[in-house]
This record gives sequence, C-alpha cells and structure tokens, in this order.
Amino acid sequence: MPRLCRANTRLLVLAVCSASWLAAASDNQTAVTEIIGTKEPFASRAVYFVVTDRFVDGDPSNNQEEQGGEYPTFNRPIVKNGQAVANLGYMGGDFKGIVNNADYISEMGFGAVWGTPVIDNPDQAFSGGFALGEGWFTDKGKTGYHGYWGVNFYELDEHLPSPGLDFTQFTQALDQAGLDFVLDIVGNHGSPSFDMPEDQPKFGEIYDQDRMLLADHKNTYPEELDMSDPLSAFFHPSQDIAQLSNFNENNPAVVEYLVGSYLHWLDAGADAIRIDTIKHVPNHFWKTVTDRVRAKYPDLFFFAEHWDHNAQAIAQHTFPENGGISVLDFPGQKAMQAVFGQEQKPMTELLSYLHLNDGVYANPYDLMTFYDNHDMPRMNATDQGFIDAHNWLFTSRGIPVVYYGSETGFRRGRAEHAGNRDYYGQDRVDAGTEHPIRQALIKIAAARKASVALQRGVQRNGDFGVNTAAFVREYQDTRFNETALVLLNKGDTSEMVSIYVPHSGRYKNLITGEMKGLVQGDWSSEVPAHGVQVWNRVQPFD
Repeated sequence: MPRLCRANTRLLVLAVCSASWLAAASDNQTAVTEIIGTKEPFASRAVYFVVTDRFVDGDPSNNQEEQGGEYPTFNRPIVKNGQAVANLGYMGGDFKGIVNNADYISEMGFGAVWGTPVIDNPDQAFSGGFALGEGWFTDKGKTGYHGYWGVNFYELDEHLPSPGLDFTQFTQALDQAGLDFVLDIVGNHGSPSFDMPEDQPKFGEIYDQDRMLLADHKNTYPEELDMSDPLSAFFHPSQDIAQLSNFNENNPAVVEYLVGSYLHWLDAGADAIRIDTIKHVPNHFWKTVTDRVRAKYPDLFFFAEHWDHNAQAIAQHTFPENGGISVLDFPGQKAMQAVFGQEQKPMTELLSYLHLNDGVYANPYDLMTFYDNHDMPRMNATDQGFIDAHNWLFTSRGIPVVYYGSETGFRRGRAEHAGNRDYYGQDRVDAGTEHPIRQALIKIAAARKASVALQRGVQRNGDFGVNTAAFVREYQDTRFNETALVLLNKGDTSEMVSIYVPHSGRYKNLITGEMKGLVQGDWSSEVPAHGVQVWNRVQPFD
C-alpha cells in the first residue's frame, strides 16, 4: 500500500495528499487523492437530546407518584406569582415515551438519541443546598429526575422501564427505528452528600452491582470526612460542585467501579458515550477509561461536556494522549446563539469557532455542534431563527445535536429553573408535527443524511457576509467522490449568493431535487429569505 502523506499531522484525516489506489476495469492503477474531514462512522448521525423524564410519559404506571414521604419526588412545581414556571420533581418521561415516538425522531433525520443518565438516583427530594434565588447551584427541593445524582451506577432507575421494556429492549426498539442510543455517564460525582438537616436515605451513598454499600459520605462536609473509614475512601476530602460527592479518581476501586458500570450498559445495548463534566476529573483518568472501554469496544465514540467558550481549553480532550474524546462545541454554541438568536449578529461571527486547519483540535470535524442544551437558557429566536440555525448546523462541520422541543421553538429563551427542562408530552409531539421549524428541519436533515460530503467532508469557506454564507463540503476516497455547494441566507429578503464551483458536473439540489449543470468557476444563485441551497455533485461531465 502506498504511504499516506497528511497535510497536517495534528488533524486526523483532514487532507491526505498522496494516494490510495483504485483498480480500473482495464487493470490499470489510478491514483486517487483522498479529501476527508473525518472517517468517524458516528459522524453520519445527527443527535436528538432528551432529558428523558421531561420528554414523554409513555407509561404512567412507573411514575412512582407516592415516592419520597416527607420529601416527595413527583411533580414539584416552582410557583411564582401564582403560576408554575418550572418543576423540580419527576414528571413521568420514560423509555416507552421515547420508543413510542422513535419514528417522530427519525423522521427529522436523527440517527441517535442522547438521553440523560439511566442509573438509580435517590428516592427523595434533597433537603440541603440552596433554594432558588440563594445561589448558583439551587438544588434544595430538587430531585434526581435528571439522572445525574447516581447512587447505584449498575442499576436502572425505576422511573424508566416498563414491563417488556428494560434497557436492552429499549435500545433494541431504537435500533429498529434506525436510532443509536448515547449513554450519558458521570465520572466525577454522585448524589448530594452533605448539608442535609438530617441524613437522607441513598444521598451520598454508592452501591455495587449486588446492591452492597461501597461508600457513604454520611452527610459530612468533605473536609470533615474520616479518611480512615473505608466508606470514605471513594471520595476526595474537598468540595467540588455544590453539595455533590467528589469521587477520588486516584482510588483504583473507584476506577474499577466506574469502568465496570460503563461496560455494563454498553453490553446491554448502548452505542456511544457522552461524558458529563469531564473537566472536573484529570485527563489521566479519562485516558484509563477510554483505553479500558475501547479494549472491548474498539470503535466506540465518546464525546464530552467541558463548558468553556475557549477552544484551546476544550480541545485538550480530543487528543489521543488524553483519551481521544470529542467535545461539545461550546465556542460554536455561543456564536450560533449570537448569530441566530435575538442579537442577530452577522454570519461572519461563525467563522471564528470552526478551526478548520489550525490544529487546535485533533479533528474539528468530530466535534458535537449545538446551540443550546439543558444547562443554559434555550435559544431565544424566532421561528425563522431556528430554521436558519438548523440550516447552518446540518451543513457546516461537526455532528449536529438538537435539544428536545427545539423543533417547535419550545420554551425559547427560558433558563433551567424557568422552563428550560419543562415537560414536553405526547400532546405537544402530536400538535407539532407540521410546525414550520420541524418541517424545515426535516428537509435540511434529509440533505445531510443523503450527502457524505455534508457528514464527513472537508469544509472550504467562501464569502460570509451579514446575512449570507457560502462554502464547499468535499469528500473523496476510494468509494465516494462528492462535492456539496452550500448557500445560506438568514435575511428577510432573497439575496444572490456567490460561490466558486471547484468541479464541473451535474449538481442536484438536495432540498428541491432540481438538477443543474455547473462549470468550474464563479457562480451565483438567488437564495430565498431564511433559505438554504445544497447542490451535490452527482456526476462529473465527460
């Protein structure tokens, strides 16, 4: 095999400048230049992110409405001026609610569902911490509906399954709808562990696969833990996030416990892993985790949350020495909210976060791109703003992630305790199928699904202006030779958008199906208001 010469060795596969070989029918050998953004198979997916409890209640019998005693867990509304503005309790969303709507999700062009953690959480609301308005982390009266307060990392939370629908059956049902399941994991903390008026059951406790107690914080402030007690060895004697227990990643027992739990859920059917709060644990821990997991699942895709708008800060995780973990593109999130939200910044603001060929990331094409999530205010945009955001998200570099409800502009502009995580429900799903945001999303996501160039191709930018942008996506290897021309307009009137056509040929508009012959050189097309054109070369001229 010929030796491959990479244009930039810090990029995985950005541009390979010398040859693979194709066997021609005449048995002559023809050199083929590889032009590849990424070879990552997961890049063919787009991801629909749900806070599982807040999506759809498909089985009311698992709601545990009487759970919690004096600290109840179900339906705990936050009431202001006589009106519920959010909810701190469980609301009923479950596996069946996702499975019942798997076709609704896949119709929008998604190939994966990312759900919040599936592991067992405490059975009461938390009595310690800050109440709303008292501090940044307002957990008083909050429950583990979100799944991030793990108690037994091997046990399924009782709010999620139904008869005939355990975790494995759930992932199998998603597979039948063409959907992978992204497992959300936590490596740095368990449940709230101190500051309770009286110690509450399960809080600050960790149980193993046999439901044996491994660790107990005992409602003790971290600095006051008795480190001679074996039940304290799981934790650092220092505070990290709010009142959450702080796992000691240097304890081999912690590593074994957590790695074992991740493998447990992968064995049961999970397809990829999202890592919560990765920056709160040193890189050596994640290198150990990824090495151990990939020893059994060599091609497993990981991505992580490192909330920082500085690309250099989040990029560290993407390099092999730190585990080769993709990241959620927070610099991109900030830029997208500015461009497509209320600020309506110019399209040129999007260029700064791409880092297409400067080596900041191991591979920028593997990043998870998004404009909002469960931890921040939802994007405050018009319907047209969401349409414009999706047109960019599904054509530019990266793997798109869309938060549940965004397909109808659900609770736009709302923060976590003001409606960001509100219950969606089957009624809203049914009522929103023809929503203009969703209908436009279906079209642009279908274009991405049909184009290897959009999924995994190199991006070469053309002119970016106030309301318009033009760029080329190109992918070429021994199997594919695709070029996609992308023209965007987020303005309120149609505009002519110009682009340089790198290859002559017959091009198909992946939105409308129109065919057009284009020749190499400058070319312009009129793009309607809040519109997109994706011209995919399907045949070179003879």
